[in-house]
Amino acid sequence: MNFNILLSQTLTNSFLTAAIVLGIVLVLFIEKKLLKNEETVNKWFVAVIYIITFALLISAILGMFALWGYDLALYVENTLNNLALGLADNLGRIISSTVVIVLTFFIMKFSKIAFVKIGRKEGRSQRRRKTVGKLLSSVTRYAVGIIAIVSVLSIWGVNVGPALAGLGIMGLVIGLGAQKFINDLISGFFIIFEQHFDVDDVIEVQGFKGVVTSIGLKTTKIRNWKGDVKILANGDVTNITNYSRNLSMAIVEFGVAYKEDIGKVVEVLTANLPKFKVLYPVIVEEPIVSGVIALNSSSVDIRVIAKTLNEQHYGIERALRQFIKTLLDENGIEIPFPQVVVHQPSPKK
Repeated sequence: MNFNILLSQTLTNSFLTAAIVLGIVLVLFIEKKLLKNEETVNKWFVAVIYIITFALLISAILGMFALWGYDLALYVENTLNNLALGLADNLGRIISSTVVIVLTFFIMKFSKIAFVKIGRKEGRSQRRRKTVGKLLSSVTRYAVGIIAIVSVLSIWGVNVGPALAGLGIMGLVIGLGAQKFINDLISGFFIIFEQHFDVDDVIEVQGFKGVVTSIGLKTTKIRNWKGDVKILANGDVTNITNYSRNLSMAIVEFGVAYKEDIGKVVEVLTANLPKFKVLYPVIVEEPIVSGVIALNSSSVDIRVIAKTLNEQHYGIERALRQFIKTLLDENGIEIPFPQVVVHQPSPKK
């Protein structure tokens, strides 16, 4: 008889538990439907729905505990008592660990802000300061993190001496098997301290040209004008072309017809090119006419050059071509284009 009662109660509890679970699923489903467009719904309505859902979920969980005779209050009381005893026994360690963790986060945050602030100072060596700042920030973050972990373990009674010795031996073994990794680290130090290039420099490596966005101990990231990012191991960064060391040169070459007076062409350009410099402040010196550079089959080719700020010559070249074309048209100077002359034989008499 007792067995039948127990079986009947178990089945009833199981049925009620399944009903509660289905109810939870239904509540979550309804909530999802009501808040399908949460961004457009009134915020107070959203808050009320969340509160109701939370209350129903808590009630369902408490109901399941009650069904199966679980004394939740006793469990919470025992947990709080054990927690209080644990806090009392380890209060000093907890306070020490908390201080170490807080100091660690403070040092990391302060160092990051300080190093970034150093890189923002304008001047001739701004890129250099920015590069070294990022490197020091990364090294500081890792070093402080490792020291904090070791300190906390030591506070809680862990013997960190053998662990550090083991880590040293493991590091040696890994280093012997990861020579490429060590090579990348060493190359990273040489790149930074010999100043091969800095963050924000424009370089070309392995046929990829772009702006250096990051220099780490192991890798360098370069972003080209299309937004593509190339990540290179520092050991592979060889045969570098750095375009950010000197001023850039805008070079425009064009042809005029053989019938034109070259002296007049040069005179017109020389008289009007200073006006072009006024329009574009990135030009650091007035554009000059280099002279005739080639005698082609249908044109006399002339070159005009202008010094610009670093990597600003692309836009200046496009604008200068348009300026020269307009200038030549206004002065009636012909720019030739390929033509084909067809001679037809005279008809036989």
